[in-house]
Amino acid sequence: MHERIIRIGREALRCPLQRRGITFQRTKTWTESPDPERDAKLKRIEHVLEHFPDRVFAFDEFGPLGILRPTAGSCWAKQGKPDRLPATYSRTHGVTYLHGCYSVGDDRLWGVNRRRKSTANTLAALKSIRAARPDGAPIHIILDNLSAHAGEDVRRWAKKNKVELCFTPTYASWANPIDAHFGPLRQFTLANSHHYSHPAQTRAPHAYLRWRNANARHAAVLAAQRKERARIRSEKGIRWGGRPFAAVA
Repeated sequence: MHERIIRIGREALRCPLQRRGITFQRTKTWTESPDPERDAKLKRIEHVLEHFPDRVFAFDEFGPLGILRPTAGSCWAKQGKPDRLPATYSRTHGVTYLHGCYSVGDDRLWGVNRRRKSTANTLAALKSIRAARPDGAPIHIILDNLSAHAGEDVRRWAKKNKVELCFTPTYASWANPIDAHFGPLRQFTLANSHHYSHPAQTRAPHAYLRWRNANARHAAVLAAQRKERARIRSEKGIRWGGRPFAAVA
């Protein structure tokens, strides 16, 4: 007696599984923040965003940005003739960081390129944020726990200038509203790029920032922001301030 082998195609298997709510997915990882003040920090960030959006700003560094390091991406091209970039992974002439600032109430994004992260550069960025509200009213700045952000000089300046520093919990940079805007910045300025100098590379993101602030409700900008928010939620595995979903028995 011979055994009969039954073969089934992928699509034939997918259809009945999908009807039962089962889909083919990539495995994701996430980590719970070990910060003992996690809940308090998230609640404070959520509170200021809900009650004082016109006085809330977000700050973070975008990078490192290395030149002569082509970045692949996707774009429109003639069929069968995609753009080709040289395969090099060198970071010649060092790197830079875009110190980005985002005004939640005005929905405006700006920044400046620096050679490194430092307390002095952080202070310069925070002062530019403070200058955005010259009326002297208290403001709230959301930022992560990088040592350059939380030094005594920064804290002393913030207290003197009516600035509340709302730190995100450890491993929870996703709680910073500016993160959703770095995705479009990466997509529109770095994808398919091959810059030959730091000045040339610097011009690209700043040209985007000017265009983005003049077209904040553009369909392409909104779509890119939605995509980045979905990616952030997927990477952390849990929703804002929540807990991991319970496993289905």
